[in-house]
Amino acid sequence: MHKTRLALLIMVAGTLAACGESSTLQVSDGTGPSPKLPEPNKTLIPTVNIATAIGWPEGAKPTPAAGTQVAAFAEGLDHPRWLYVLPNGDVLVAETNAPPKPDDAKGIRGWVMEKVMGRAGAGVPSPNRITLLRDADHDGVAETRTVFLENLNSPFGMTLVGNDLYVADSDKLLRFPYQPGETSIKDAGTTVTDLPGGSINHHWTKNVIASKDGSKLYVSVGSNSNVGENGLEAEQGRAAIWEVDRATGQHRIFASGLRNPNGMAWEPQSGALWTAVNERDEIGSDLVPDYITSVKDGAFYGWPFSYYGQHVDVRVTPQNLDLVAKAIAPDYAVGPHTASLGLTFADGGKLPAQFSNGAFIGQHGSWNRKPHSGYKVIFVPFEAGKPKGQPVDVLTGFLNSDEKAMGRPVGVVIDKQGDLLVADDVGNKVWRVSAAK
Repeated sequence: MHKTRLALLIMVAGTLAACGESSTLQVSDGTGPSPKLPEPNKTLIPTVNIATAIGWPEGAKPTPAAGTQVAAFAEGLDHPRWLYVLPNGDVLVAETNAPPKPDDAKGIRGWVMEKVMGRAGAGVPSPNRITLLRDADHDGVAETRTVFLENLNSPFGMTLVGNDLYVADSDKLLRFPYQPGETSIKDAGTTVTDLPGGSINHHWTKNVIASKDGSKLYVSVGSNSNVGENGLEAEQGRAAIWEVDRATGQHRIFASGLRNPNGMAWEPQSGALWTAVNERDEIGSDLVPDYITSVKDGAFYGWPFSYYGQHVDVRVTPQNLDLVAKAIAPDYAVGPHTASLGLTFADGGKLPAQFSNGAFIGQHGSWNRKPHSGYKVIFVPFEAGKPKGQPVDVLTGFLNSDEKAMGRPVGVVIDKQGDLLVADDVGNKVWRVSAAK
C-alpha cells in the first residue's frame, strides 16, 4: 500500500476512534424487564471506544464476588471462546476466531473498523481446534491438555447426544463419534446440515444444544450485518435459532428476529429454551440493550425492522410494519452494548446461596459505547423460571485503570464440581470461580 494512503487511513482510524457521542444513562438503566429506551442518536461517525487488548500481567486475575474465589483452570490457550463439559467431567474448549470473510470489511470504513477491532484482540487467526482439558485429581487445575479435534472451520458450539458429538462450525453442523474417556478424535466427521456462511458471514459464531430427549438440535445463527445493510437477501436463514432433526438433518426456523444469539440453555424449572442476544449498534451509547429471553416456538423478536418489541428502526428500508406488529419484547435486558455472549444456568452449582437459582452471563464487552459496558460476568437471579431482581456481578476487573482489556469473558459453564468456568479469549485462560474457603 502506498505510504501516503496508509498514513491517511491510519489518520482516519484515529479520528474514527476518537469521535462519537457518549452515554447519558447508566448501564443499569438499560437493565431488567423494562429497560429505558431513549431516542436513537445516530451520528455521522459511529462511536468507537475499543478497550485495547493487552492480556493479564504476571500474577493478575479478575475480581470475584464476595464469598467466591477465582483461579486459572487452564492457561496459555489460543483464543478460547466456548466451553462444554462432557459427562465424565472433561472440559472441551473451542479455540477459535473468525473465518476469512473478505466481503465483511470493504471500503475505507470497513478497513478502519477491521483495524480498530483488531485492537480488541479479535484480529488473530483462528486456531480452528477444540482442546480437551482434564482435572483428574480435582484440584481445580487441568493437568491434562490434548488436541481433541483439529482442522475445523471456526468452531464454536458443542453438544453430546449419546456417543455423537456435535460441533457447530462457522458454516456447517458436524457430527463426530465419541467414546467416553477418549482424549482425541481423528474421525473427519459427518455434515449434519450446512449453515449460513459465505464471504460476509458477519456474525460467524454458531452455537448448538440438544433437546432433553436428544431428538432435536437447536442451532443459533447470527445476522449477516448490523441492521440489514447488506440486503435482506443476505439474511436468509439468519438472525434465528434453527431446530434441526438429529436423525435426518432437516431443519426449520424455530424463532427469528434475533440479531445475534449466542448462549443457549434450558431453564431448569420451566424447561424453556433461553438465549443471550447481542442487539444492534450505531444508534447511540444507550441503545440497544442486549438481552436474555425465553425463546418461543415461531416467535419473531424484531430484527432488523424493530428492537425491543415494536420500536421501529428507521434505518431499515424497506420496512415491514406487518412483521413489526408481531414482534415480541424479550424478557430481560442486560445493558446496552455489553456483548452478552455466554449463558448457563446455576442448576447443580455449588457457589454461595445467592447464585443458586438463575443465569450466569459472560459479557464480552462494548466497542460502540462511551463509557465501556460489559467486560464482566454477571448473574441474573430467577424465581419460578423467570428473572427476578437486579443482576449481581460475579467476576469483574477485566479492564485495568487505563481502560485496557486484560481479558474478555465469553463462554460460561458449570463443571462437574459445581464451579463456574469462564473462557477468556484475550487473557487466553479458562477461569474457575468457586466458593471461597
